Amino acid sequence: MKTISFALSIGLLLACAAPAVSAAPAGPAHGFKIKDEYTSKSPDGATTIEQYARIDKDDNWTWQFWARRSDSMVLLGPQQPDYAADFHFTPDSRWLFRLQKTGSGESSLYLYKLGPKGFVAATPKPIGDMAWDYFYKQPDSRKVMKPDFHINAGVLKGLEDNYGKLGVDWPGNRYLVVWLWGEVEPNDKHHQLTTVRDWRCRYDLLEGKFDVPEIFAEGNAKALLPKSPGDE
Repeated sequence: MKTISFALSIGLLLACAAPAVSAAPAGPAHGFKIKDEYTSKSPDGATTIEQYARIDKDDNWTWQFWARRSDSMVLLGPQQPDYAADFHFTPDSRWLFRLQKTGSGESSLYLYKLGPKGFVAATPKPIGDMAWDYFYKQPDSRKVMKPDFHINAGVLKGLEDNYGKLGVDWPGNRYLVVWLWGEVEPNDKHHQLTTVRDWRCRYDLLEGKFDVPEIFAEGNAKALLPKSPGDE
């Protein structure tokens, strides 16, 4: 009887001595309030994207984006000043991209994938930045002035039918078509210039690589041509 009591006492002492484990945040911090008009769901209904904003005394907005699945929530970083985001899923609900306005006439693009604990970043930096990096590795990029103003990246509409309207027969839930748009700030030598207009590339979700299918060749060539006088 004494041996059992001694063992129980040791167990209680060890339990008390064990350091407390801090629970991960279950949702937005104090001060962030949900903006229901921006809430959206995945095609399978299993994931809900919730957008929260905090407004300081100077009316500055800070946004956070959370993916709710069952009873868990995962932060879709990074948080963003000023602007809400536009989220879209692939038809199989396993990939999620975020169209993010970052300033007046500027936007970026983020990609997330579904993992064991929810959605996580699928690329080491915004996929919009990666698409621009890929563009600058192409020989044709040297034909135009490098954009430094109104820089945008987005995803071409048509993901829901695997871009069938382009006349392609690509596997489902495999590719994103990313478009790029960029301008050059006006100076004392020229007015504001749009040097990259809807240049397109394809991102392979499974391989994590960009390419330019032949179907984009003609359009991409036009995307880099100087504008004619009077063109919009």
